[in-house]
Amino acid sequence: TPYGTETMHVLRAEKGFVIVGQDTDGSVTPVDLRMNWMLSKDKDFLGKRSLSRPDSLRDDRKQLVGLLSEDGETVIPEGAQLMVDPELPTPVPMCGHVSSSYMSACLGHPIAMALVEGGHSKMGGTIFAAGENSASIPVKIVSPVFYDPKNERQHD
Repeated sequence: TPYGTETMHVLRAEKGFVIVGQDTDGSVTPVDLRMNWMLSKDKDFLGKRSLSRPDSLRDDRKQLVGLLSEDGETVIPEGAQLMVDPELPTPVPMCGHVSSSYMSACLGHPIAMALVEGGHSKMGGTIFAAGENSASIPVKIVSPVFYDPKNERQHD
């Protein structure tokens, strides 16, 4: 079935699948993506030693999360900087950035993926995305898997 690349991007984002280079950078580890299930505990592999270094074990590393605008209608700008409190004096400290953002026709609301400092421990919390004209958009931190998180459709 023919489909466009934009459709492919929305579908992969709904399932929480990353695009290396868009949703990651050279500092992101499989643990930051919650893909540590791919790493062998028994075998040696390239990069295994790096994953045990103190910097790779920090709790405040940027980690992949999902974002939902609190109003359920605002598409969060891709590339937007994220902040904990937009009312702080400038320069406002940033806690991450939006890596992918789409309107999901299937879900009926916009979705986004982001790299957020300590994101895995902030599930359910609210942060703010920098919007147009210095407006801040309140967003909720959620799982990056928006559609069929238990993979139940796979077995239908």
